[in-house]
Amino acid sequence: MSSIHIAVLLTVYNRKKQTLRCLSDLYKQTLPDNTNFEVFLTDDGCTDGTAETIHKEFPNVHIIQGNGTLFWNRGMWTAWNAASKVREFEYYLWLNDDTLTYPTMIKELLNVSKDKDDKAIIVGPTIDTHGKGVHTYGGRKGMVLVPLNEGVQECDTFNGNIVLIPLSVYKILGTNDPYFHHSMGDLDYGMRSRKEGLKIYQLGSAVGECDRHERIMKWCDSEVSLPVRWRALHKATGYPPKEVFYFYQRHYGFCKAVFHVITTYTRCFFPSLWVKMNRANWI
Repeated sequence: MSSIHIAVLLTVYNRKKQTLRCLSDLYKQTLPDNTNFEVFLTDDGCTDGTAETIHKEFPNVHIIQGNGTLFWNRGMWTAWNAASKVREFEYYLWLNDDTLTYPTMIKELLNVSKDKDDKAIIVGPTIDTHGKGVHTYGGRKGMVLVPLNEGVQECDTFNGNIVLIPLSVYKILGTNDPYFHHSMGDLDYGMRSRKEGLKIYQLGSAVGECDRHERIMKWCDSEVSLPVRWRALHKATGYPPKEVFYFYQRHYGFCKAVFHVITTYTRCFFPSLWVKMNRANWI
């Protein structure tokens, strides 16, 4: 039986403790026979000693140096490109460095992938780290999380915390789109896959833990001054209108793209409107 090779892709920036915990969990995986993985990690200009400690504690990790301007999506794209130059992997696994994984995570993802003939994207859902069982990230129907504990379910797109992408899917879609700096690249990849007639499935139960980022983004926080909101909006980690337009035009057409750019600016200028309408978590 031939070996199965998985490329695990991460991008990190100054979250040393979380990154090391993530890698520690990853290397405790209970893998199926003849299965192995290599880690490709983009260090996007860490200044907290993350890369040095990884090199010491996990010497087999491939560390790709960034310059601090890649952020999540372009960092993942960089790691993926590096992996693709090493060999043709049977699977690519996206993993967020703030995500804690259970020992059977890879095994469960592979089992469902094989059930789908390795022709679909498989999403691993996460719950909170406080033992409440709150579903935090995973597959989505529209923009709503697909419920847990209802078996394997089909999705429209996904959050990129834990995502298994078989080689057959990669050959059709390629990598995530580097047009996006930080966010939206995962949602975009899922929606691109659907346009190509590919399926996305979420596991029925959580295979990891990651807390939601509940704080309202600075660019739409009514407690922050307008000049600060404006600058935050246009940062890579904000909600850059150019990227918003690109995303919505690609998937919903020109009119919806214009509409969402207008509502984005409106939310930046008048964030209290969304708070009053109970839409502070609109994104």
